[in-house]
Amino acid sequence: MLKTLIATAALSLTAAPASAEIVARTPDSFTLRYAGSVGVGRGDVFGAVALINEWWDGAHTYSGDAANLTLDTEVGGCFCEALPDGTMFEHGRVIAFDDDHLTLNAPLGPLKGRTTRADLTFSWPENDALLAEDETGVVVVFVVEGPGLGAFADAVDTVMRGQHERLIHRAELAGPASSFD
Repeated sequence: MLKTLIATAALSLTAAPASAEIVARTPDSFTLRYAGSVGVGRGDVFGAVALINEWWDGAHTYSGDAANLTLDTEVGGCFCEALPDGTMFEHGRVIAFDDDHLTLNAPLGPLKGRTTRADLTFSWPENDALLAEDETGVVVVFVVEGPGLGAFADAVDTVMRGQHERLIHRAELAGPASSFD
C-alpha cells in the first residue's frame, strides 16, 4: 500500500499529460487521445511501450499483477497475460508497427466481445511543432466502435488517462527494466 501511494505521488509530480481528452463520442463509438512529451529519444519511448508489464496498472489486469503482462511488438504479436493457473489471456493483437507507431486491436476489459473496432495506437513523434528540440511525444489514441459503446467513454477515459501517465513515467526512466509498482 505504501509503495502504491509513493508511486502515485511521484507520478503526480512528474507525469502530467499535455492533453487528455475524449476527442469524439457517438452512441456507438468514442475516440480518446492522450499526448505528452519526455526528454528521451524515440527508441526509449518505444522501449517503454514494449515493457508494458512495468507501467500498466495491475488493478486493470485479470491476475491483479501487471508483471504477468507481455507485449510482442511484431505484427500479429500478442498483448497477453499469463494467469496464475497457466492460462494465457489475450488482451489484444498488434495490427501495425513502424518507426513511429504501434497499433493493437485491443478490446480491453468490459469492451471484450462488444466491439467492432478497438484500435489502440501508441506513437512517439519527434518532429512536431509543439515539441521542444530535445523532446519526444508520447501519444496514445484509442478508437472504439460497437453498438452502445459510446456510454463507456468516460469510464475507459479514466483508466486510459492513468495508463498514459504511467507510460510517460516509464519512458522518463529510459533505462533498464525496473518496476515502480
